[in-house]
Amino acid sequence: MSKASPMTQEHLSELEKAMDIIIDVFHQYSRREGDLDTLTKKELKLLIEKQLANYLKHVKNKATIDEIMKDLDINKDAQISFCEVMLLITRVTIATHEHLHDVEDQQQQHQHKHQHQHHH
Repeated sequence: MSKASPMTQEHLSELEKAMDIIIDVFHQYSRREGDLDTLTKKELKLLIEKQLANYLKHVKNKATIDEIMKDLDINKDAQISFCEVMLLITRVTIATHEHLHDVEDQQQQHQHKHQHQHHH
């Protein structure tokens, strides 16, 4: 019985690789305790501290872990699903994109050139 081989990294686009990494990172934390495919409050806190520390700074209203948990836990089961954590990642990504434009605008006196340097 031959198993279908999973997509290998070299066939993936940059965006697909990024999506892959997001899924991967989620699982690194979701598998630590409780349900393997959701985050407990402790797992969410760890993920935020280790994976979102730099970009979370760009979110205008910084919330506490409790507030983030309450906000994301749409179905109120005290667990954060992948879908719920994507809301946080989406918000942080949008805030970071806006922040990069603000910085860019200050540097280029409002010439809107879309050439972000995302190198760290």
